Amino acid sequence: MKTTIGIFAAFGMLLAPFAAHAGEATTVLNVHHAYCALCPSIVKSTLEHVKGVTNVTVGQADANGDMRATIRFDDAQASPAAMIKATTGQGYPAEISKPSKS
Repeated sequence: MKTTIGIFAAFGMLLAPFAAHAGEATTVLNVHHAYCALCPSIVKSTLEHVKGVTNVTVGQADANGDMRATIRFDDAQASPAAMIKATTGQGYPAEISKPSKS
């Protein structure tokens, strides 16, 4: 019995570092050059195809062609850098949104 418990404890300790890094995260991107009515759906579809992305919400672009995209993702599979690369590759440069000062 003690041997079985020891094996499970060792196995758990072995996997603990991997479990500590995986999790759901959220980021907000400022996306540019979104001037047309189809741009939000193109940006949303592009972000949804990034491996690890679980949810994407995009707003309508403002008069300057800028919009915000809120993305939920598994941080073990995706990163904001991968999302920025994907949108930029489709002609919509982006950067991580800076927190607004209150």
